[in-house]
Amino acid sequence: LEKLQATKRKEETMKKSAITRRNFIKAGLMTAGAAALGSTVSKPTGTWAATPMIKGPIKVGYQAIMSGTLAGYGEFHKMGVTMAVEEINAGGGIAGNKVEVDFRDSTLKAQEAIKNARYFVDSWGADFLGGIDSSGQALALAPIMQELDKVLIVTHAATEKLTEEQVYKNGIKQIFRICNATYQDGNAAAFVAKDLPAKTWATISPKYEYGYTCWEMFKNTLSKLKPDASYIADSWAPFGTTDFRSHINTIMDAKPEGFYSTEWAGELITFVKQAKQAGMFETIKHVMFPVGAAMDVLEGLGNEMPDNVWVSGRYFFLYPNNARNNGWVERFRKRWNHYPAYVSETGYSAIYAIKKAVEMTGSKETAPIIEAMEGMMLDSPAGYRIFRKEDHQAIYDVPWGLTVADAKYPFKIMGKQVLIPATECFNRPPFEGEGTSPPY
Repeated sequence: LEKLQATKRKEETMKKSAITRRNFIKAGLMTAGAAALGSTVSKPTGTWAATPMIKGPIKVGYQAIMSGTLAGYGEFHKMGVTMAVEEINAGGGIAGNKVEVDFRDSTLKAQEAIKNARYFVDSWGADFLGGIDSSGQALALAPIMQELDKVLIVTHAATEKLTEEQVYKNGIKQIFRICNATYQDGNAAAFVAKDLPAKTWATISPKYEYGYTCWEMFKNTLSKLKPDASYIADSWAPFGTTDFRSHINTIMDAKPEGFYSTEWAGELITFVKQAKQAGMFETIKHVMFPVGAAMDVLEGLGNEMPDNVWVSGRYFFLYPNNARNNGWVERFRKRWNHYPAYVSETGYSAIYAIKKAVEMTGSKETAPIIEAMEGMMLDSPAGYRIFRKEDHQAIYDVPWGLTVADAKYPFKIMGKQVLIPATECFNRPPFEGEGTSPPY
């Protein structure tokens, strides 16, 4: 009888979930449409709620780059995660249990990320893992997470191979990604580029997986959308490049009409300063930086960021322009005297995703958490997210925009914005064959 009752309760919950997800998808994942669902979506009540059966604190092991030239990313991660933990614990915790977080430096080495994961689970007793900046680390961790059998919520690493291959094809269900993937950097960029007058394109991008993948994705999608586009030059900068002059000369000699670059963090800042000195932005009028809206880049360049450059990211602090996001940005500034970076938002939202899944299931055991998170919708500062069941990729929208000065900020922001819905630019399962990559 107890099993029968439990099955009936689960079926009722799944029906409620399915209706909510259909409404969400019908709304096109657009924040304005999803907002009609109401602010209570993020608070499990009624059939969403489960009777807590949890003992002890909810322990989250979180790793990010906290040393070297990219250490600022680690600090931004910590700000978002810490803020979420403070809010949740002040409100009574998760199902009455306090949240504890242990932060460790991931560096950029795969073995260091693996060592941290094993420490978190085997020595510290973590219930959940989060973080990861490097795509290489994320791919290396996937089979380890299956072995450790704990859920890892990736908050920065963007390779589509993590969700397409490791989760969908290899069946590693312990991995979820809450941030946008390379689809935003490659596919969405192509949708913006198709409406620009530029027909010839070139790139200076990182000489590793992320750079190669995004350029290929951009080219493939733009070629479908604009068959007369051509790609006349590429120059690959190794990690840690500080002198981009030879790369800049290669591109300027080719005289492209459009320029695309997935350089990021300090290297993008250095590149922009050197390209500006070389007069590159005066000769190439259509420029795209997929992660140019990252807060470290905007602040690092200040007024040196050229106007009318197309930028995007995993989250932009002025989008969506609604009470949920604006209130969070205000609280973040009050707590840290800083505007949030995209990893601040994804780290913050990852902790709330854990909260929702635990409260939905009344458990912190991996199997029910995975079941709860597959298809789960989350209200977050970045808007409504839904974790796609097939590959565990979070689906949500982030705009592209043209840089412009604004007297309210000491850095350039997005002026004119173009929103390419995730439903239109993200690759779709089964990730092979017709109808699995845009345009649809």
